[in-house]
Amino acid sequence: MSHTTADYEDVDPVGGGLHFLRDELDCESLGFSVLEADPGWVGKEHDHAEDGQEEVYFLVEGEATLTVDGVEGTSTSSRTSSGDGEEIRMEAGDAVRISPDATRRLENGPLESTFVLAGAP
Repeated sequence: MSHTTADYEDVDPVGGGLHFLRDELDCESLGFSVLEADPGWVGKEHDHAEDGQEEVYFLVEGEATLTVDGVEGTSTSSRTSSGDGEEIRMEAGDAVRISPDATRRLENGPLESTFVLAGAP
């Protein structure tokens, strides 16, 4: 089939609002998800060193802080460095690419936020 469609709201969320669409869309080499984050939601710290997955986080609405450790990068967003990694403050419309071996953790701000997350080896 040349295309597949899906409505993320038809996919049961995991972990409080993460809709994994890879299987629903029959993706073979691309991970694609929608995250609806409640105010103050904090994601799991992780990396993709084992599977080599590069990720892009796109903030559709809301505000959040993405902490990235172990990678040097460039950004037009507000950035600060701390002992726990680099904090990237995201606003609606911001996108951040993260290398597979960088540790990352997403923390939502005081409003509900919606993200589109994409990743591929």
